[in-house]
Amino acid sequence: MTECAVGSEGAVDPTVGQFDPATWRKAFASEPNGGNCVEVNFSTAKVGLRDSKLAQSPVFVLAPGEWQAFATAISSG
Repeated sequence: MTECAVGSEGAVDPTVGQFDPATWRKAFASEPNGGNCVEVNFSTAKVGLRDSKLAQSPVFVLAPGEWQAFATAISSG
């Protein structure tokens, strides 16, 4: 299966395979069975988000500034 991702401008990101499979992180407060959560992966120049239940799910790719804005908005409610 070929991985692909949609970047911030709706373009497919062909470099999604550069996310290290061992560095995906899930929220501490995730359900015990691992469901209903997203995983995040920080690389040098981008941040990947995916469904924690589907390791082969599409990956949304954000620039670090976009991730910061997203995280700030979530924290602010």
